[in-house]
Amino acid sequence: MSLFWLSVGFGFVTASVLAVAAVGLSLQFGITNYVNFAYGDFMALGGFFAYVLNSEVLHLNIWIALVLGSLLMGVFAVIVNRLILGPFARRFTKPHYVLIVTFGLSLIMLNAEYSIWGAQVRFFRMPIAPALHIGPLLLTRNQLIVIAIAIALMLGVHTLLKATRLGKSMRAMSDNTTLAMTSGIDTKRITTITWFLSGTLAGVAGTVLGIGEGNLTPASGELFLFVIFAAVILGGVGSIYGAMGGALLIGLATEISAAFINPAYKLDIAFVLLILTLLIRPSGLIARPGTT
Repeated sequence: MSLFWLSVGFGFVTASVLAVAAVGLSLQFGITNYVNFAYGDFMALGGFFAYVLNSEVLHLNIWIALVLGSLLMGVFAVIVNRLILGPFARRFTKPHYVLIVTFGLSLIMLNAEYSIWGAQVRFFRMPIAPALHIGPLLLTRNQLIVIAIAIALMLGVHTLLKATRLGKSMRAMSDNTTLAMTSGIDTKRITTITWFLSGTLAGVAGTVLGIGEGNLTPASGELFLFVIFAAVILGGVGSIYGAMGGALLIGLATEISAAFINPAYKLDIAFVLLILTLLIRPSGLIARPGTT
């Protein structure tokens, strides 16, 4: 099997993790109109929730631990919004004030995670899965499950936004919060649900990132955050489908490039794609309505 096809398989796995994280971040941005720079720490904490359920307390199957840990992360995200980010967003109309708060939240969460779990590398308790040939690709069963989870979640988000009343309310609020409020949409409820969904997706992304890389540390999410931003900006900030497309392009580009250059520089490819996107098409591949 050629090195190219091996890297394509790894690219699909990376793209799956990226897509889940990028869609979660885009959902939150679309409703609140500010970027949560603590999102990488949300991912790490969601991964550690799953790790505790899988390896320390209940010794649950990793996939059950992933579901429960991600739901806990969704609840945590709602609490953070209610107690910290929401009050600041209502008090300060300019988004850069809230951005500063999210930077501080990131530092607090990172140090809290180091205090609780330490700096040592953690591993999920899961069986070693044999590699399977899928056409020209070589993937383990766990990697296939990660890809399947990402596809299922992307289809779920699509169905939510296009075929449900909740999704239509979310899209209306994303376009114009004031108009949505005057139209009778409960914007506070929509914001709460969106934070729960965003936090849950962060938990899923953090856990599958740990599964894909084979380890978990408090800094795992922060190290991956730049790649998430690259995918979001490449696809179009605030565009759910752009985030999916950007994740696929970034995932494949970074892993395929690692087959032909020093793997230590593969994340630099994401940076190059980000710069080119900002120069050629600043609005991204799929611009939000009202942007050019």
